[in-house]
Amino acid sequence: MKKMKLYEADDMMISLIRDNYNVLQSLGAFGISLGFGDKTVREVCESQGVDTYTFLAVVNLALNDHHNPDDVSRLSVSTLLKYLRASHDYYLGFQLPFIRKELSEALNDGGNLASLIMKLYDEYARSIHQHMKYEEKHLFPYVESLLKGDLNGDYDAETFSKHHGDTSEKLKELKQIIIKYLPPDGLHNNKLTATLYDIYNNEEWLMLHSEVEDEIFVPAIQHLERCLRNNEVTHKLTTMISQTPDAGNALSEREKDVIICLVQGMSNKEIADRLCISTNTVMTHRRNIAQKLQIHSPAGLTVYAIVNGLVDISSVKL
Repeated sequence: MKKMKLYEADDMMISLIRDNYNVLQSLGAFGISLGFGDKTVREVCESQGVDTYTFLAVVNLALNDHHNPDDVSRLSVSTLLKYLRASHDYYLGFQLPFIRKELSEALNDGGNLASLIMKLYDEYARSIHQHMKYEEKHLFPYVESLLKGDLNGDYDAETFSKHHGDTSEKLKELKQIIIKYLPPDGLHNNKLTATLYDIYNNEEWLMLHSEVEDEIFVPAIQHLERCLRNNEVTHKLTTMISQTPDAGNALSEREKDVIICLVQGMSNKEIADRLCISTNTVMTHRRNIAQKLQIHSPAGLTVYAIVNGLVDISSVKL
């Protein structure tokens, strides 16, 4: 049963574990060591180099199915990447082999049927391995390049989402076969029950892992992509303008007035009325401005006007 309390930075870290011991797995994936006494979540995270907001986003998703997408800009992509890498290491390197060993011991006297069940488990383990290795080969290096400011045109978060399918079908089938059809004769039922319990726990953990990727990691990556694309566009526009350093001096005062009016969204007639000139004169000024600046679009003139101090960005409708 999930708790309905949303945990905050000033809550005691120990209280999270008291409310739900499954938080222990998240602590390990974040690289948080035990022995933190009565420190708050913020104190523990800061002392161990973990972003507090990102930690709480994952914990509240795990315990309360809660995440606020409006705060995606506050998420630490590097912290999430570290968390997911550690989760992969835990699941592939420890949990899958551990469950297999448990299942093998519980089915030790099960004959050919036990062999078939082990084969089914191995097929499930291979599917999980392939799923996570795809992420490690394609997604994680892409995110690392984003963190360095490098946008790769051949891959993005949307591409990852299309490849991010459900991996739980084989595990559901395995559970059903064990529960509904496995004959009890000669089998270690206590061991089998304990193994099933662990399988259920790991299914829940794997579902959380997918939710973290879909609801937290992917939106955080997409936000980073947007920021980098916006920076790239701004850089290109600034470079374009800086390539004509004398353009501002070449403009007459009247031409600058026309640009200011255009940026404010005025029509040719409105500009003529404002500046007490004819509409034809306004059109002549616009042609001269375009020729001098090599800028023809209203958006381009707006950027020019802001960069060169003709208008304040707060007065512009973006």
